[in-house]
Amino acid sequence: MDFKHIVVEHQGTEAVALIRLNRPKQLNALNLELMDELAAALHELDNNAHVRVMVLTGNDQAFAAGADVTEMVNATALEMDLQNRFAAWNRISSVRKPIIAAVSGYVLGGGCELMLSCDMVVASETVRIGQPEIKLGVMPGAGGTQRLTRAIGKALAMELILTGRMMTADEALRLGLLNRVVPVECYLDEAMRLAKQVAEFSPIALMLAKQAVNHAFNSFLDEGLLFERKNFSLCFTGPDQKEGMQAFLEKRPPRFNTPATE
Repeated sequence: MDFKHIVVEHQGTEAVALIRLNRPKQLNALNLELMDELAAALHELDNNAHVRVMVLTGNDQAFAAGADVTEMVNATALEMDLQNRFAAWNRISSVRKPIIAAVSGYVLGGGCELMLSCDMVVASETVRIGQPEIKLGVMPGAGGTQRLTRAIGKALAMELILTGRMMTADEALRLGLLNRVVPVECYLDEAMRLAKQVAEFSPIALMLAKQAVNHAFNSFLDEGLLFERKNFSLCFTGPDQKEGMQAFLEKRPPRFNTPATE
């Protein structure tokens, strides 16, 4: 497999495959092309009889610092809907084999949503996790309002989403978002160690167990995701999204003046 924005490391008959997000200059911002590549790679490995577990990582500075704002800053609500930008996310959610995220540095916006789409998470002590979309005049649109709420509860999810603040590794571990936290020089090795431990077991049992756990976690999730995506697109009907994203690109504070009601 040859990709532009990700690197796949898998040696023949090895049971664990590693995927690295590879847009370091953009802090691994998730553009449409990267997401399509990631979905394709995961499904290729999902159908590889030798692979039992996949590890998904970025780099020490950032797992992924969010979606690529340059793709959305001038978009309309209709354009966002017609882009079908969540098709790759749906494909990732349908992967049958376990996916372990190895995260460090910034895990923000779409990066947080991608982490939440994985089955287990090993983090470095430097990790900073959050959903800062509110600062751009929009809201999470790839599962943040749904998976984060299910994971940590309504009150804390509401706080994180409505303030955009970042969690430290210790807080995220305490809330149950992470399996373990280790020094930055160890997080990928620890994730690979966990993956190899899981890969020792029956591949059929692993897939069925993952399916069963997800069934408990995802009850009514599909309906919630559709509602989230509709509201995400509605954010693009007014001027605040344009102001928020333009301010982000210009590295200045946004000026939100649009009243919520007339």
